Amino acid sequence: MSREALIRGYFAAYLANQRDVVAAVLADDFTFTSPYDDAIDRDTYFERCWPDERVFRSITVERVREDGDAVFVLCRCEMLDGKTFRNIEVHRFRDDRLHAVEVYFGAAYRDGAFISLNPSS
Repeated sequence: MSREALIRGYFAAYLANQRDVVAAVLADDFTFTSPYDDAIDRDTYFERCWPDERVFRSITVERVREDGDAVFVLCRCEMLDGKTFRNIEVHRFRDDRLHAVEVYFGAAYRDGAFISLNPSS
């Protein structure tokens, strides 16, 4: 399976809340980094970043570019509450397992108006 297909499957499983499908793709030493998380391990990723219930209306993978073991992804997300945003993510592979994800947040909008993603505001 191509890395692009793995990435698309990862996002589809996240949208469908299929944790077992995502867990099967992650390396045992997987790390996740975002503006809120600094290289957290796989267990912490599932605790912090995996919703107990469905929260996304849609996740659209808009662009995928592979560069060696890194795959760059631009995705557009729409939450059930109507908030939309785009992220750039770098997915790093070791063999055919997802070894690390780095997420870079884009601006968020609701009803066409900018909203802050800052959890303290």
